[in-house]
Amino acid sequence: MSDDTAPPLSGLVVLDMSQFLSGPYCSLRLLDLGARVIKVERPDGGDLSRRLYLSDTEIGGDSTIFHAINRGKESFAADLKDAADMAALKSLIAKADVLIQNFRPGVIERLGLDYARVKEINPRLVYASISGYGEEGPWVKRPGQDLLAQARSGVMWLNGDEDQGPVPFGLAVADMLAGAAACQGILAALVRRGVTGKGGLVETSLLEALVDFQFEVLTTHLNDSRRLPRRSSFRSAHAYLSAPYGVYPAEDGFLALAMTPIPKLAPLLGLDVELAGYADDPSSWFSARDDIKAIIAKRIATQPVDHWLSILEPADIWCAKVLTWPELMEHDGFRLLDMLQTVTRDDDVSIETTRSPLRIDGRRGKAGSAAPRIGEHSDRIRAEFDL
Repeated sequence: MSDDTAPPLSGLVVLDMSQFLSGPYCSLRLLDLGARVIKVERPDGGDLSRRLYLSDTEIGGDSTIFHAINRGKESFAADLKDAADMAALKSLIAKADVLIQNFRPGVIERLGLDYARVKEINPRLVYASISGYGEEGPWVKRPGQDLLAQARSGVMWLNGDEDQGPVPFGLAVADMLAGAAACQGILAALVRRGVTGKGGLVETSLLEALVDFQFEVLTTHLNDSRRLPRRSSFRSAHAYLSAPYGVYPAEDGFLALAMTPIPKLAPLLGLDVELAGYADDPSSWFSARDDIKAIIAKRIATQPVDHWLSILEPADIWCAKVLTWPELMEHDGFRLLDMLQTVTRDDDVSIETTRSPLRIDGRRGKAGSAAPRIGEHSDRIRAEFDL
């Protein structure tokens, strides 16, 4: 591959000593940008997410989530309690560009692989550390797990209807966001290294990523007499947005309506009379949003989704059909993005998964190989790096 077509991180070596989701998600993004990712795993069981099952499906002895987040990586097995393996790992660190770890605070120091000591081995190394709640304070020794971080962050009070209590996200959103934040920091530190020749320490946590995720609404809270958000009691979709913002059941599915002035929407839905009392009072679109949304919901339920789209979309109303995964994947809007790929391994493992969300110079990267077996590449890596 020529220099002008190579991915931007080609030639960089990333050592991923992390487990579960946050660190591996970070290294996956770096891999998709062209970096070589060597996953450092325990010989006896490897990354714990190999056995983190989202369903009763496993492929090649590992969970689908492990395959999804570790495609294209190499596996180097090392027992960190073994002196020879530790010496080999330190030799590998000396030749790497990036190291990622998400051990509980204190563990990496006991292993002697904290940044203060590792930078003596490799001053050019960019070292990324992801924790649950930072490096100090009363939560440091608490499990840095996604649901628990969501619980402590306040984000659950933004989901669902007002009478539902706290509602967690149906995704490991803290892990994903912390991994993405770490990736941004790593890329910035690599740019600086290109200027100064020196590496650096990048730190983030699940809690910090979730606080940042809420920056828009937290800023409103902090500058609005610190009033707590109040979710709509009916078809809520955003605690701080007025009617009609929400998702409504139609005759054959669901319709999402975003920010739209009530006077513009009312005649299109045939609700001029029913919504007349709210049309000239924008403040009521928030204060009376439950009542307004109930009127809208009753009308939308009388017709199929496509009926409403045929009326609303030509009028430039922000709306969309709520798609299931099969409907998404059958739609040309998704197919043209070409975001799925099949990755394989030499033991007949084959798994369909997603591709990078990024396109560089018009091209989206592909990883042809599936997630590795534990230590699959140890011998080759030892020979290549003279470990």
